[in-house]
Amino acid sequence: MTFMTRRGLLKVGLASWGWGLTSCSHPFTRPGTLGNARVVVAGGGFGGLNAAKTLKRLAPELHVTLVERQAVYTRCPGSNLVITGIEPMDTLAHDYADSAQGMDIEVVRDAIVGVDIRPRRVKLQTGGALPYDRLILSPGIDFRWNAIEGYGESASLTIPHAWKGGQQTQLLRDQIGSMRPGGVVLITVPENPYRCPPGPYERASLIANYLSRYNPKAKVIVLDAKTKFSKQAAFSQAWRQLYPGMIEWLSPELEGRIDHIDTRNRVVHTEFNRHPADVLNVIPPQRAGDLARLAGVTDETGWCPIDPLTFESRLQGGIHVIGDACSAAPMPKSAFSAQSQARACSAAIVALLSGQAPPLPRLINHCYSFVDPSRAISVTGVYGYEASTRSLATLSSGETAPDGDWSTEGIYAHDWYDLIMEETFG
Repeated sequence: MTFMTRRGLLKVGLASWGWGLTSCSHPFTRPGTLGNARVVVAGGGFGGLNAAKTLKRLAPELHVTLVERQAVYTRCPGSNLVITGIEPMDTLAHDYADSAQGMDIEVVRDAIVGVDIRPRRVKLQTGGALPYDRLILSPGIDFRWNAIEGYGESASLTIPHAWKGGQQTQLLRDQIGSMRPGGVVLITVPENPYRCPPGPYERASLIANYLSRYNPKAKVIVLDAKTKFSKQAAFSQAWRQLYPGMIEWLSPELEGRIDHIDTRNRVVHTEFNRHPADVLNVIPPQRAGDLARLAGVTDETGWCPIDPLTFESRLQGGIHVIGDACSAAPMPKSAFSAQSQARACSAAIVALLSGQAPPLPRLINHCYSFVDPSRAISVTGVYGYEASTRSLATLSSGETAPDGDWSTEGIYAHDWYDLIMEETFG
């Protein structure tokens, strides 16, 4: 794995911009060609905000409306640092209006309650409607609450998932901080696909780091639905080296699947065993956010099939889906993926509205995971479009070796966080 400084990461970010700007900026920006076109962007996270900003940078005359019902976005990336007391809670909050300020993006604080295909418009909870020529959905994820017997939305009020930023983050943080001496933190991890594949293992690492300082006889158990996981070799080495005997990863090959959860007593029952916990963190199976279902762009998997050349839905013309909600394998569901998809999708939309062929995308995912507050491991993937199958293929990839320089990567990880936050919310 080749390490990258902040300057190197910035070059990667600009390179991902470069293919779009170089290949399409000149034919797209003829004065007046897009002045009557309207694009509505629904959802203001890493996908939606980056899409709105990219559209205005590529075509300043384009009318872009960002619809988001929340005034403040509380992000999930970085929440593991908050859960373990490394960062304060307020670092996760970002104001949508401030993020779009100065870019001539119309920000509508409202909820979308309907999507009409003919005529093309979105209906708002307040009673109005917004016409669109192209609609970008970035609805994130919701949970399959009926997937685990005994665990549902009401149970999450006391047994946190903490897989969305906000009150859930604080709830898990408080429970870990008040756990009895020598207690057990149990994290359940779903099958793929789900938001942020390495996230549960970073969480286990940082919780173990916290416990090693404040509750050294405590233990972390990771009960996984998978037989292997992202960055497994490096995570396993870090656990052996930094937290010997404190973290136990349990595979379904040994435990079987989760049968049910006794939330009252905080006990997880598998096909072959039972696991009591003092702090129970259940990360449920996931699906695309409710807005995607409302718009009719989800299939039987619960996710949104798209053509990754343009990120247009395979089910509804004129609607594009980016971020965690879309099926864009082999790209993982991550904030960096959402940012990269937003730029590719926006360039394609500007091309389509200009009567041009969309450019071939080159998409990037780069992700760091902390194994302690100052050390990290990473994974990188570069993806290209396969026209014959209308799918993505991995062009190159790499990840931190078990004997890698975690301290140096820790420095780069903090720079990477700063950069992606600045590009999205700055």
